[in-house]
Amino acid sequence: MALSARNQLKGTVTEVVSGVITAKVTIDVGGGNKVVAVVTKDAVDDMGIKVGDTATAVIKATEVMVMK
Repeated sequence: MALSARNQLKGTVTEVVSGVITAKVTIDVGGGNKVVAVVTKDAVDDMGIKVGDTATAVIKATEVMVMK
């Protein structure tokens, strides 16, 4: 599969927390860094994502904002 997104971080799934509709997937990308994504539960089920899997976080966004 080819993607236009250039920000691709390969790592290991360290946590999957499934809710009714969505699931939180945490990927350890090395160097003490983790990427957390909230995706549909169906996507997690369809891909069979589980702790220990190798996965790639594909990031394509114009901005990310966090404020406290």
